[in-house]
Amino acid sequence: MIISLDKKILGEAVNTVSRFSERKVLSLPALSGIAFVAEKDSITLRATNLETGIEMSIEGSIRTEGAVALPSAVFRDITSSLSGSGAVSLETKGDTLVLSTDKGKSTLKTLSYEDMPSLSSPEHPKTSFSIQGAVLRSLIGSVAGYASPSTVRPELASIFLSAEGGVLKAVATDSFRLAEKKVSVGGKVSPFSILIPAKNALDIMQVIPDSDIELNADEHQCSFKWDTGRVVSRLVSMQYPDYAQIIPKSFSAEATVLKKDFESALKRASVFSDSFQKVRLALESKDKKVSLSARNTDIGESSEDVSAAITGEALELSFNHRYLHAPLSSMTAESITLSAAGIGRPLVIRGQGDASFLYLVMPMNQ
Repeated sequence: MIISLDKKILGEAVNTVSRFSERKVLSLPALSGIAFVAEKDSITLRATNLETGIEMSIEGSIRTEGAVALPSAVFRDITSSLSGSGAVSLETKGDTLVLSTDKGKSTLKTLSYEDMPSLSSPEHPKTSFSIQGAVLRSLIGSVAGYASPSTVRPELASIFLSAEGGVLKAVATDSFRLAEKKVSVGGKVSPFSILIPAKNALDIMQVIPDSDIELNADEHQCSFKWDTGRVVSRLVSMQYPDYAQIIPKSFSAEATVLKKDFESALKRASVFSDSFQKVRLALESKDKKVSLSARNTDIGESSEDVSAAITGEALELSFNHRYLHAPLSSMTAESITLSAAGIGRPLVIRGQGDASFLYLVMPMNQ
């Protein structure tokens, strides 16, 4: 194989594809590699760790067709260090690859291309539709941070993606908090539901383009395809919790506050939180305010008031301050609504007038 590529194009492609190679030392070294295939006027890069995989085509000149597998980490270090503009040449010689530029060359030992796994796709997809990559990235990105970091319960370490009634939804929970993001897709998406491991989804969202992509899924895997590439991920074949039952249907008290005022007060109060990172949230309907307070025996104590429009009874709950702060960056509305279902029951936070995003958080023991 002899091919020539632009330095920048090669560097960006290798950096992207290497994300999907296996980072750990395994019995199959090819999983830590990147495959290069040059044939029929097309240069394709491929990598997989058996959980996720990617295949993408890049522009370049093919002098001699061929295929080679290269160690991902080493090749990424080499291509990322190429400076300036211009072309780089890749030529295989036996079990080595020679990378040449106008300033020098490197000789790199190759891996066994025959050991590189191929990249499969859903053979008989039960779900297939097109959506803008930017929309899907926003949908999944809004909830991915709330999936469980533990793999003890794989379903909670996943993102639940579903469609029904012309609405596409993404949901994630770690059992302490839950986030749901919705987007209207009209009638072009048939009802479905899949569970994508959250760590896989985050890698995929980093590489899909903003333009239209095609999503296909069967019982075992899903793929995201665009003009110059595709990524695949295995799916979790478990039942997702019936999260709709967790979301309260009625509330004891509701408060609407300016988001920036609430966020500032929360930051100040959290400085005084204890080792459990606890802050107290009080909805004071009589005084039309929300109070945030914290006490730390080693530092001191603080109480912050935020003016609010409040309905319902007075109520006080305790929360991990990080869990209260987490959803605020996902909310674009100037005001947020805090809806409390009662002592020991969840608090629901929404952007005022925005029905597309819901965040639920469980209180701590008083």
